[in-house]
Amino acid sequence: MTGLPKMLMMIGAIIFIGGFFMQFISIGRLPGDIIIKKENATFYFPITTSILLSILLSAIFYFIGRFR
Repeated sequence: MTGLPKMLMMIGAIIFIGGFFMQFISIGRLPGDIIIKKENATFYFPITTSILLSILLSAIFYFIGRFR
């Protein structure tokens, strides 16, 4: 198995593992996340969470690319 099918299986496995760990780790609702509550609606924009995840994923992909 080479090429696209192997890459899709790897991406699926990473998403599956990430989803499994999300059950046990509460990442959202950090200070700096924007929450606007009105009468019938709530708007939630996790800007701090997005920045932290971006830094973490950038570091992971940097090290994978560096040692590959």
